[in-house]
Amino acid sequence: MDTPAVPTTALDDHGRSRSTAALRHCGHGEQQGEPGHEPPPDLVCSARGCTHHAEFGLLWNNPSLHTPERRKTWLACPEHRDHLSDFLGARGFLREVVGVGEVVGSGELNTP
Repeated sequence: MDTPAVPTTALDDHGRSRSTAALRHCGHGEQQGEPGHEPPPDLVCSARGCTHHAEFGLLWNNPSLHTPERRKTWLACPEHRDHLSDFLGARGFLREVVGVGEVVGSGELNTP
């Protein structure tokens, strides 16, 4: 039986997650739809071992650990979107799936 592909976090040279570093690099204060705003190219899918560009943000929380309004974020490429959504959904954690531009534009990117 295959082990589920759960997210791992790649760190940059400063010990930050790659996604957090990308958010700082792109200027997270920009709003989606502003001219020239595109998600940074180094937002990587959270599935273990995947190096593809993320196109989706899976917003979730664990109700036994997090307040209801708290959202954690996993990033997903099209290939792993359903698998990661199913993984979170089976545990009752998945709250919403959005385009990665919505996550970056809102400043909600908070991968561990």
